[in-house]
Amino acid sequence: MPHDLSHIRHFVLDLDGTLYRGNQLFPQTLPFLAKLRDLRLGYTFLTNNTSRSKADYVSKLAKLGIAATEGEIYTPADSTIAHLREHLPQVNRLAVLGTPSLCQQFEQSGFRISWDDPQTVIVGFDTTLTYDRLCRTAWWISRGLPFIATHPDLVCPTDEPTVLIDCGAITAALTAATGRQPLVLGKPDPAILLAVCSRHGITPNQLAMVGDRIYTDIAMAQRAGAMAVLVLSGEATAADAKAMSQPPDLVVSHIGEFGELIQKSH
Repeated sequence: MPHDLSHIRHFVLDLDGTLYRGNQLFPQTLPFLAKLRDLRLGYTFLTNNTSRSKADYVSKLAKLGIAATEGEIYTPADSTIAHLREHLPQVNRLAVLGTPSLCQQFEQSGFRISWDDPQTVIVGFDTTLTYDRLCRTAWWISRGLPFIATHPDLVCPTDEPTVLIDCGAITAALTAATGRQPLVLGKPDPAILLAVCSRHGITPNQLAMVGDRIYTDIAMAQRAGAMAVLVLSGEATAADAKAMSQPPDLVVSHIGEFGELIQKSH
C-alpha cells in the first residue's frame, strides 16, 4: 500500500464526479460512507458549485440516499462570506450574479442584495443568468467595485448531453468586457481546508481531500498541506495524473478503492 492512512482523522469529500455523477449515485458511495462511520472517522462534503444552497444540497443528497446536515456541507459561499467579514467588514450591500439560492445564503448571513448601490460584486454559478443582469454586473465591475468570484470552475460536471457554463466562464466574459480580473475564492483556495481543520480541531496532515479535479481538489490539498487523493471517476484521467509535475499522494479508480485502503490502515 503506497500510503499509511492511519493518521488521517477527517475526510473532505468532493461531490460531483467523486460520490455521484449528475443524478447518478456511484455504487461504491454508500458503502464508503458507512465504512467511515463504522471507523468513527469524520467527513465533510465540499462542492465548488454555488448554484445551490446548503439546504438544497441536503435535499439533493437525501434523494440520492445520503443523509447529511447543513453543518456537514461546505461551499464557496461560506468562503466568500468569511472573506467579506474579514477583509471588507464595512460592506453590507452586494450585487450578486447568482441563483436565488445563493442570494438567499448571503441575505441569511446579514447582507443585502442591491443592484442600485452595491459596494461589492459577487459572481457565482448562475443557472438563472440573463443578459440584462450580466450587463449590469459588468457595469458595476467597470465602476471599480471589488469583484469576487466564488470559484474558478469553467464548466460543471453533468450526465446530460450539454455543457454547463460555470462561474469561471462567466467571469471570463466579464473580464473580457471590463478588463478586470476577479478575486477567485473556493477551490483551490487552501483557506477552505484550513477552516475545516480549525472547526474539527485537527492539523492539515490529519486531513485527506478526495476529489476528481486536479486544478481544484488536488491543488487545494497540496497548498493546504493535506493528503491529496485523486479519484478517476470524474474529470481527471490516469494520464492526467501521470503528467503532473507534483502528483497526488494517492490515485484510485473510485471512492470504493480508497475505502478499502482506509480500512486496511485502521
